[in-house]
Amino acid sequence: MLCPMIIAELAVVLSSAVLVAAWWLPAAARRRTAVGAAAVTIAGALWTLPDPRWQILLLLGADLLAGALWLLGRARWRLALPATVLSAVLVLAGAGAAWALPVPSFPPLSGPSAVGTTVLQWTDAARDRRTVVVQLWYPAQHVSADAPRAQYLGRTRREADTVADAVAGYLGAPGFLLDGPARAHTHAVPDAPPADGRFPVVLFSPGLGGVRTQNTAWAEDLASRGYVVAGVDHPYDSAVVVLADGSVVRTRVASSGNRAEDDRRRITWTTTRAADLSFVLTQLSALGAGPLAGRLDTTHAAATGHSVGGAAAMRAAERDQRFTAAVNLDGGLDADQAPPRQPVLALTHEVRDQADTDYVERLTKALDGGRATSYRLSVPGSAHLTFTDAPLYLPPVPSLVGSLGRTESVRMTAETTAAFLDATLRGKAVDLPATLGRYGEVSVRR
Repeated sequence: MLCPMIIAELAVVLSSAVLVAAWWLPAAARRRTAVGAAAVTIAGALWTLPDPRWQILLLLGADLLAGALWLLGRARWRLALPATVLSAVLVLAGAGAAWALPVPSFPPLSGPSAVGTTVLQWTDAARDRRTVVVQLWYPAQHVSADAPRAQYLGRTRREADTVADAVAGYLGAPGFLLDGPARAHTHAVPDAPPADGRFPVVLFSPGLGGVRTQNTAWAEDLASRGYVVAGVDHPYDSAVVVLADGSVVRTRVASSGNRAEDDRRRITWTTTRAADLSFVLTQLSALGAGPLAGRLDTTHAAATGHSVGGAAAMRAAERDQRFTAAVNLDGGLDADQAPPRQPVLALTHEVRDQADTDYVERLTKALDGGRATSYRLSVPGSAHLTFTDAPLYLPPVPSLVGSLGRTESVRMTAETTAAFLDATLRGKAVDLPATLGRYGEVSVRR
């Protein structure tokens, strides 16, 4: 379903194109067409106020240039062609930017439950008072269609802007390029009453410099299927962590330029993240107050993560037997990673170069030494960011987000991990090789 912002942008794009072309129509239709197009443009632009996206400003620049032709009198004919060309360039640039960097529209939930969300914050006194922020997505009771939906990327729009700017900065891009995600709302309803029952728990660690919300579409879909998903912000590691009092903790992650030193730092990051996951599981197990008290089945818990978060998930499972299973979303392992004791699902992008080959060999070696049956799924057409929300709002460049498509990427990640979690956390009879095999090449490590 298209959100109102996207509809308004489409209206401005189409009406701007008509307004630019109107000058070249026959005289009888020229003025009526221009007036109608201008009216639609103004209405669409007003809908985006007081916070228009930068793409809209490009389109309005084209509209102003086209409108200036009508004010120049006889001289306008000499300027008509260059003005039309420049206006067309601005329209194409604005339309292309709006298409490539949209306000994300989240795919429909595949499970039977509505979804609620809440944000918690805990401080670990045993680890130098390390504070983590955790967002829970959980099965909720029926919610009305007009119930306010959760802001994406943060508890408030202000927090979402802070997070978007920090993530863009971490990637070396200007902050305005991610203004789309900061405007988005998801399916979840903040603090909605939870559904009846007890639900298995899935802890999630984001990628290096990532944030707890980077896999929201996946988390919400799992929650609609009956899981409680806990996304963790890792202070000094995530691009930014906004605490409950509004204070901001920015990343300290940086490359040294020395491979041996960077490998040592990576082990430190994954070890710290693994301890964060274990701490969060302890806090969830002790949750004795609030709407979710008594709703969490922490005896059936999975450690999951993307990229370095996937490595952290496997390290957490290695060190904490309370985790029943682990999911590694395209995460390379540390050199000292021990074989897992729990079943593992590893989703990986296609092998393209020697670095990919080395990564897969290390992963395969760890899974082969494990004590439980594990699975590696190599997904054709995928890239590293395919397994996140990124395909929903980044340009559809195959090397960046893969070639599966915006919603298909999310659906693939949700379907495969849900099947694995149903089998390992719920004990359901699932033909995992067949289910996973619909999405790529499956390797079963027994």
